[in-house]
Amino acid sequence: MQKPTHNETELVLLTESIYETPDPRKALDDPEGLSAVGGDLSSERLIHLYSKGFFPWYSEPDPILWWHPKERCVLIPTHFHESRSLRKAHKKENWSFTINRDFSSVIEHCAQLREKEGTWISADIKYAYQTLHQLGYAHSIEARINNELVGGFYGVAIGQMFFGESMFSLHPNASKMALRNFCQIAPQCKIQLIDCQVESDHLLTLGAELMHRDTFITSLDNLIVTPNKNLLLTNSGTFS
Repeated sequence: MQKPTHNETELVLLTESIYETPDPRKALDDPEGLSAVGGDLSSERLIHLYSKGFFPWYSEPDPILWWHPKERCVLIPTHFHESRSLRKAHKKENWSFTINRDFSSVIEHCAQLREKEGTWISADIKYAYQTLHQLGYAHSIEARINNELVGGFYGVAIGQMFFGESMFSLHPNASKMALRNFCQIAPQCKIQLIDCQVESDHLLTLGAELMHRDTFITSLDNLIVTPNKNLLLTNSGTFS
């Protein structure tokens, strides 16, 4: 039998083993980055696969699809670009920023804003990330005006990595403001890299950049020595 070459691609059907790990370098070229299908959304599997750079992205009734793009959109917190208009927006309103005060509302708002797109934030997704939140791995970053929730995002923090999942805004620039202030406190929470998953013009204007898969994997190895929760982020509350 001919030995598979490094360049061959394969789509892995995940088994019941929660620690099964596909080879990300064999992810499909079409659709780009699709690496595995199946499995479940158990906390153990999510934590393990996130720590290896995979993320779930699918729409019901499709099975769970696991992705590992060749070019990863990432943001180094200290590289966040604050435009002049964003600085003006910060001064214009009575902003405040909280972490984990209302995780349920954040993920619900993210889902509602994507209903017209055939949202991928299904009931199963909500339950899975709510469970991760209760375990101290999933977090919501919240922007408020006069203490009212107007935007933010949620994601998963493991070691010194933050894996962003979805954002929402009910007020102009609200999600940008949440990301701006999160990047400001990220160093004190030992967050060195934010995974934005897929490239978008919106993220690139904020300072995000593309990182090749091999470099991303090396970064994960350095920033997630063990897949532990980020206690500094878990214990954070309000920040300015």
